[in-house]
Amino acid sequence: MKYYILTDLEGPAGVATWDQTRVDKSPEKSVAMRFLTAEVNACIDGILDEDPGAEIVVLDGHGSGGIDMERIHPRAQVIWGKGHRLPNGMDESFDALLFVGQHAMAGTPDAPLCHTYSSLHVEYYKLNGQYIGEFGCRALLAGSFGVPTIFLAGDDKACQEAEAFIPGIVTVATKIGMGIELALHLSPEESCRRIRRAAAEAVQKRDQIPPVVWDPPYELEIRVQEGRSVEGYLRRGAEPLDERTCRFRVDSLLKLPI
Repeated sequence: MKYYILTDLEGPAGVATWDQTRVDKSPEKSVAMRFLTAEVNACIDGILDEDPGAEIVVLDGHGSGGIDMERIHPRAQVIWGKGHRLPNGMDESFDALLFVGQHAMAGTPDAPLCHTYSSLHVEYYKLNGQYIGEFGCRALLAGSFGVPTIFLAGDDKACQEAEAFIPGIVTVATKIGMGIELALHLSPEESCRRIRRAAAEAVQKRDQIPPVVWDPPYELEIRVQEGRSVEGYLRRGAEPLDERTCRFRVDSLLKLPI
């Protein structure tokens, strides 16, 4: 079997502040990267506990990088670097998608470090009239290739978002959100223990969790934060709705900024 793990840096236990995710090469970010990499490794171990012959591809999905390549699991193959382009290596050859280090969508109450693609730019995404975050967009992209999303590790609000979007998905709450930069965290060791066990459970349940699929066409409405511009989206083919809001109308998810 072949598994795709998508990572982000805001969701691991021990990551609480924007400085841990934004300040490249800072001591704070280096610690956060170690926490994330340990959780990714625990997820890989959980997969291998159930499927020892698994092929595992990891996408470092954090914009400024979140994986510590010196500490990554020896069985991992990592998509890492600049210039990400959809579908980022995802295709029909994969058997499942798993998320590690995930945060909730922008605007989620008490969700630590919540945002949708850009914490500095985006107020919300709506796809076909439904508020959606990075998790939902990527799960739909995987679903368009027939790939089910079976697992998520991240804060409790991200887990709730995933469970509402995909009934039956296996989740691990690494921390309980209490504010944008505040949470009640598991210890990194306990978080990794739970992730390993739950990832193995997700592999066991893989055939019980169907891919999530929405039929085209797609309308993606994006509203930016006050003082930000939609001009970049307009250059990519969106139509303006007002000075802070625009809309894409497309027949393929690959044509959207997700």
